[in-house]
Amino acid sequence: MDRKYWETIAPKYETEIFDVLRNDTSGSIVAAIEEMASPDKTVIDIGCAVGKWLPVLAPKFKTVIAADISAKNLQIAKEKYPEYDNVEYSRMDFSADELTVTPCDTAICINAILTDSLEKRINFFQALSLCINAGGELVLVVPSLESKLYANIIADRWNVDDAENDILPVGKLATQKISNIRQGVTDIDNVPTKHYLKEELELLLTLEGFEVNLVKKINYGWNTEFHKPPKWLKDPYPWDWMCTARKKTS
Repeated sequence: MDRKYWETIAPKYETEIFDVLRNDTSGSIVAAIEEMASPDKTVIDIGCAVGKWLPVLAPKFKTVIAADISAKNLQIAKEKYPEYDNVEYSRMDFSADELTVTPCDTAICINAILTDSLEKRINFFQALSLCINAGGELVLVVPSLESKLYANIIADRWNVDDAENDILPVGKLATQKISNIRQGVTDIDNVPTKHYLKEELELLLTLEGFEVNLVKKINYGWNTEFHKPPKWLKDPYPWDWMCTARKKTS
């Protein structure tokens, strides 16, 4: 998931990439953002993509920094939301070895730390700290590894979406997939994607100087996981992890 990948996906982002805002029917993420919001505060949307969260952020914060690795994504967002004159667009690679950024009072990062590269993920979590003032707050959403494994177990046990006909990898590909899963990397639509354990997420943020306030499931419908989910399949539903945290002052 490098810059080339996101530049390629940008024109079809709306149909290709999972819409967290639309599928969070509980409104938990919006509620967390609103609790932190103030007309006197600045906020950075880390990995803003095509700007889905700008209508949530722009009316509630003084200034919004919409930051993304893809210039095409930023252009789409700018053209889509011309009414927000308090939004500044900036192309940034948060997984790069070096990053220059002006810290904000608040940051949101919604399913942006997905790279299968450990080195880039380390850089990304370090960047989260750089982006936020001491005492500032963060809303972070990431894919759940527990949820992914739970869905895989259900698919295999009850042959959901003809799982029994899946072709298992062999040779070097099998070795690579085993290596990936040891790091919590599992495929979404054949793209290796990092998923996180709850305890792992808490540890990563703590190591970067954050005090974790809340880790909560963001539940989605089973139709977001399977093409033909069994009618009897109910709670617990598939989920992402949402974390709210505050950057320590010392």
